[in-house]
Amino acid sequence: MNFVEGEIFCVDKPLGWTSFNAVKRLRGAVLRRTGARKFKVGHAGTLDPLATGVLIICTGKATKRIEELQAGVKEYVATMALGATTPSFDLETEIDATYPTAHISRELVESVLKRFTGRIEQVPPAFSACKIDGKRAYSIARKGKEVKLKAKVLIIDELELVDYKPGEITVRVVCSKGTYIRALARDIGEALGSGAHLTALRRTRVGDVRIDDCQTIDEAVGSIAVAEVEMPED
Repeated sequence: MNFVEGEIFCVDKPLGWTSFNAVKRLRGAVLRRTGARKFKVGHAGTLDPLATGVLIICTGKATKRIEELQAGVKEYVATMALGATTPSFDLETEIDATYPTAHISRELVESVLKRFTGRIEQVPPAFSACKIDGKRAYSIARKGKEVKLKAKVLIIDELELVDYKPGEITVRVVCSKGTYIRALARDIGEALGSGAHLTALRRTRVGDVRIDDCQTIDEAVGSIAVAEVEMPED
C-alpha cells in the first residue's frame, strides 16, 4: 500500500462511533505501520454516532478526492417511530411530545411518501453541523436556544416503504448529498398528521460503494498492519 500517494478504505461504521473515531483508528494503524509521526487521513460524508454503514476513509493524496466521493448518491435504510417527536429528531434526545397514530395505515404512509420524492425543500435539523454566524447549530441547540435554519433544495430519487407496523415504519431512501434523514422523519411525521423520529439508520451505499463492499474497522486495521508499504521516492 502507498499511504502517501493515497489509499481508500470503505468501512462499515459501527453504532456509537463518530466518523472521526473511525478516522482516528485508521490513522493510528497507518502511523504504526509507517513509523510516521503524523499522517493525513479524512472521511467522505459524515455519519452520526447513532447511524451505521458505509464510510469512505482516504489517506494521503487521496484526501483530495473527498469532495468527489461524498458527492455521490446515498442510500439509507431508516426506521422511524410514529406518534412521538424529539428535539433532535432521533434518539439523541428524549421524547418531547406525543401524537395520535390510530388514523395511520400502510396506505396513508405509501401515499405520503410519494410527496417526498423528486426535488424537495428541507430545513436541516437544529441538532446538526450547519453553521450560524460561525457556530455549529448543534452547539446552540444543546444550550436550549432557538435555532433558525433556511430550507435547502434536495433530490430524493427513491423513497420506498420496506416495512410497516402500527407505530413504526422502515423506509429505503436514495437521495442527494446533504439530505438529513432525521429531518425527513420529522417531515413524514408531520405529513401523516402525527409526529415521528428516527430510531435506526444504516447507510447502505455512497456512490458506487455498497455496504457489501465494506470492511469492518478491525478488518481495515488488520489489512494495514500486514500491508507491504510503498514509500514515495525522494
